[in-house]
Amino acid sequence: MKRKVLSMVLAASMVATALVGCGGSGESAPAASTEPAAEAPAAEAEAPAANTEAEAPAADAAAPTGNKVGVSMPTKDLQRWNQDGSNMQAELEAAGYEVDLQYASNQEETQVSQIENMINGGCSVLVIAAIEANSLSTVLEKAKSANIPVIAYDRLIMNTDAVAYYATFDNYKVGVTQAQYIIDTLDLDNADGPFNMEVTAGDPGDNNAPFFYNGAMDTLQPYIDAGKIVIPSGQVDFATVGTPKWSTENAQSRMENILSSNYADGTKLDICLCSNDSTSLGVQNALAANYTGDYPIVTGQDCDIANVKNMIDGKQSMSVFKDTRTLASQVVKMVGQILSGSEVEVNDTTTYDNGTGVIPSFLCEPVFADANNYKELLIDSGYYTEADLQ
Repeated sequence: MKRKVLSMVLAASMVATALVGCGGSGESAPAASTEPAAEAPAAEAEAPAANTEAEAPAADAAAPTGNKVGVSMPTKDLQRWNQDGSNMQAELEAAGYEVDLQYASNQEETQVSQIENMINGGCSVLVIAAIEANSLSTVLEKAKSANIPVIAYDRLIMNTDAVAYYATFDNYKVGVTQAQYIIDTLDLDNADGPFNMEVTAGDPGDNNAPFFYNGAMDTLQPYIDAGKIVIPSGQVDFATVGTPKWSTENAQSRMENILSSNYADGTKLDICLCSNDSTSLGVQNALAANYTGDYPIVTGQDCDIANVKNMIDGKQSMSVFKDTRTLASQVVKMVGQILSGSEVEVNDTTTYDNGTGVIPSFLCEPVFADANNYKELLIDSGYYTEADLQ
């Protein structure tokens, strides 16, 4: 599925990107065509009745000019955002763009201020990983007024029609992948059970977190209904199991309370369903200090270095691997397509409604890593070195 970005004639000096599809590497971009773009085709897939698909810009709206791209990342406190930011900058600069990369220290007001500076500083496209999904509507109105397209990066920005595109991994499939690992490892289709499980979900302010949670819980629900999986704490709904800011400390504190209330008598814990690696690390810290039984299955996401080391040591069972180089390559490709007035490649136009309509999206595929395949996925691919995991 592709969506057309309409534009006026671009300056002949503008460069675009010649990257291959998701997973490609950055190359110098060819000069943009000076041919006017044709009109956008009608949408090929319908959104649910309550939603409307995002429409192409009006025919008289000029495409952005210039060669500067603003990249706003949430924080340097989590390893993955450092990797996302550095990968994005390297890919964009290799494609010939000037890059303004900023980290907001997980402070919403700081991110707003940085984005304002990017708008005033002449950025032609903004790539934004929002700290909080609903905090950017006002500042992005300024981007829209300045005709600066916005790509929501990994986290969907809510309640603003200034978002042109969304690039992420298939977030629902992340949860499905975690759940399927549990099903396969415990052979739930044949085992009698019951198996005790506790759930640690992600940040309620992150639009992705419910997708991770729902993907996992929807997949596991038949086994819960059949009594093969039980949750001794009774903490199941997303509002209860969510972890603000994806905090390792919050996840650890909550799990310590669960262990003392439900497992102090020697009850076995079989499964810790954790949405990502920072929450998983908190759960593992709680287990190390408060649990003496056989180690449960512990899931995660992002393949952070500390978690991969724990995976090698048998403390974490798996982590969903989302190669940020893949996502960066796709976003750089989308930036080039926007600035050249070309069709912007998307593969989902029905799933992600940000409250103003369905945002055309590109979803990359996640895979899982565990102790059996991490070398192939993480080391042989060059994502990490052997020394990183010592």
